[in-house]
Amino acid sequence: MSDPLAQVIELLRPRIVFSKGITGAGRWAVSYSEFGHPGFCAVIEGQCRIAVAGEQPVVLNAGDFVLLPATPAFTMSGFLPAMPRQLDPEAAQTPGEEVRHGRADGPADVRLQGGYFIFDSPDAALIVSLLPTMIHIHGDERLATLVRLFGDEASRQQAGRDLALARLVELLLIESLRATQGEDTPAGLLRGLSDGRIAEALRQIHGDPQRSWTVEALGRKAGLSRSAFFDRFTRTVGLRPMEYLLAWRMAIAKDLLRRERIPLDEVARRVGYGSASTFSTAFSRHAGQPPGRFARAAKDKDLTS
Repeated sequence: MSDPLAQVIELLRPRIVFSKGITGAGRWAVSYSEFGHPGFCAVIEGQCRIAVAGEQPVVLNAGDFVLLPATPAFTMSGFLPAMPRQLDPEAAQTPGEEVRHGRADGPADVRLQGGYFIFDSPDAALIVSLLPTMIHIHGDERLATLVRLFGDEASRQQAGRDLALARLVELLLIESLRATQGEDTPAGLLRGLSDGRIAEALRQIHGDPQRSWTVEALGRKAGLSRSAFFDRFTRTVGLRPMEYLLAWRMAIAKDLLRRERIPLDEVARRVGYGSASTFSTAFSRHAGQPPGRFARAAKDKDLTS
């Protein structure tokens, strides 16, 4: 049986780019401007506050994990009133150096491991748009264990440290997305996966993207009438069923064009198109350029990155 969440994470291909220790003591507050890349924060010890643009402020405790899939503007602070100090997330990145906010001496009130990573997928923006603005996990023992392991690994300078951190970030991402599925989740992929009937339709789409799906056929798989399925899928996922099917097919196609040397008609077949020309027309309409040009540009970018 296909696992849409695993497939999405595999397609995103997260890789760690930057991580550092952060401590705070006494009176402190820092504000970061919108960044765009996925940001994360793992609370190793103590407590602090975070206020993300468009979201209610929350208190972070030891073992908590916060994921910001697109990292909008946010403020972190202690519990004493303080004027936030504005920081540019792109200008203050010095790997390996721990950052101290507030009182310079004495024990810290909170110890964090924060940073950001890159999604290598050329269609990451689509998938990120189907995730909540902020994912805050509290009281999850599995995630708290990963947070402790992440903090321990980050504090060492051992061989293989960067690879280990990259794998731990991937595990933290998987666990945080798992833990966020529920009826209270905003419309998007995670809410769709929490709805048994819609999740079955998503599994069908992900498991057999080359099939000539219709709304009616997907509705039957979900055990719903065509109209009931269409309304429920659109309300739950935030895209119409055929929009999601097209977006997933094109995400797979982009990945194939970028990573594999296979004929265009084979790419077309794998994503449900009967001919290379039909696929090229649909891809050009979706991506704004023909598949051949996209593949060349993607390979050139890989060579220079």
